[in-house]
Amino acid sequence: MISLTFSSCDTLQQVAGGLSEPTTAEIASGLKQALEFGISEGADFLSKRDGYFKSQYKILLPEEARKVTDKLKIIPGFSDVENILLEKLNRAAEDAASSAKPIFVKAIKEMTFSDALGILMGPNNGATTYLHDKTYQPLYNEFNPVIVTSLNKFNAIEYWADAVNAYNKIPFIEKVNPSLDQYVTDKALDGLFDMVSKKELQIRTDISSRTTDLLKKVFAKQD
Repeated sequence: MISLTFSSCDTLQQVAGGLSEPTTAEIASGLKQALEFGISEGADFLSKRDGYFKSQYKILLPEEARKVTDKLKIIPGFSDVENILLEKLNRAAEDAASSAKPIFVKAIKEMTFSDALGILMGPNNGATTYLHDKTYQPLYNEFNPVIVTSLNKFNAIEYWADAVNAYNKIPFIEKVNPSLDQYVTDKALDGLFDMVSKKELQIRTDISSRTTDLLKKVFAKQD
């Protein structure tokens, strides 16, 4: 009986790929590694030219800004204001995305999981959701100045200020001054988090995407 029991255990280990049960610490490290891989791929993709501008992550103008651009179409010098502004905003987001990786990685490394096993065995975007809930505001605070720098690099803030000034000179119009940097920061982060979520899903559902021993060991338990 003892011999048979050991034989059965050996068979189970072979079925599981010879991987031992991961510890809680290993699970937490595996989740972090999956998130790091996600932000690495996401930042690399979105920081390329047209990473935002010609993808599903294209940043559109907020409703308040469209009120401005719609009215300015009849003003000389601003007939194409919406298209020009859209490209400037998305180019700025692409430029800033290249700086997002170390900001995200720092947040991921500092993150502690209250229930790593629960996240591993939970929904396919569990780790990404946890990252979002626990680190979004610190990420925003660090990323917003990067966005502002990139917006200035592409002359978006000055161009928008000129557009708003022209709009506010239109008779009988309610004056506005919507800030775009906060909006662009939120939308740029939305794109980055979505890319991380997709990588997490890939690692959870595609064994071949588990490219390290740690990922193989941790996510085998989820399987």
